[in-house]
Amino acid sequence: MSIDDAVRAVPVRQRGGGGPAPSVAAAWTDYLAAARQLDGVRRGAATAAAAQSHAVETARTELTGVRARLASQHARLRDLGVPAISLVPTPPEVTEAARSMGGGPAAVLTGLRAAQGWVAGADAALAARGPRRPAGWPPRLRNLLVYGPLALVVPVVQLLVFLAAGTGPVSVAALLVGLPMPAVAFAAGWVGVGRLFPPETDGRWDRTPRLGLLTCLVPAVVTAAGLMLALLAG
Repeated sequence: MSIDDAVRAVPVRQRGGGGPAPSVAAAWTDYLAAARQLDGVRRGAATAAAAQSHAVETARTELTGVRARLASQHARLRDLGVPAISLVPTPPEVTEAARSMGGGPAAVLTGLRAAQGWVAGADAALAARGPRRPAGWPPRLRNLLVYGPLALVVPVVQLLVFLAAGTGPVSVAALLVGLPMPAVAFAAGWVGVGRLFPPETDGRWDRTPRLGLLTCLVPAVVTAAGLMLALLAG
């Protein structure tokens, strides 16, 4: 029940002469005006609080999206050779951004939506540069470019020696020498990943060691097994 309904339901005590006392009537009128004003303030405050809460939740959602897209763009720009110092806002820029956010959640939401537009423009500009270089590929696919060729060097050499020398002492020596080479290939790939590709955002390299070990080991094992069977059959 609203204030108006409440005050209409409350009777005014009248004097025996047929009308309320002037002082009581004036006080009652002032009370009604104050009650109505207070009720309006309360309703306005509740509406403002609800709008502010909605703005805060919307701003959080917008912020999550902007952060994710900025992280992707940061990686793309680093792959393209942009210095890390150029991707960090300067103190004057931070101060100006903080000042523009001083208007509360609504101002923050407006700023975030403007940032979404800038991020979309940056995505379009980066897309116009064509596909990313291998340094920007997923770690597993990128590291295969290093581990794969190294893993194939020794098996290919062993096969060539076997085809040239046949089932003789040279092929046996090549087989024995090639047995520890997967470990050497993996170590070389481990170093190569750190030399050829930039670190992740946390400053460490994702060398995918399990993938590297399998990549270096499987061709060597298959080749050694095939050569061993050929030598035994010869």
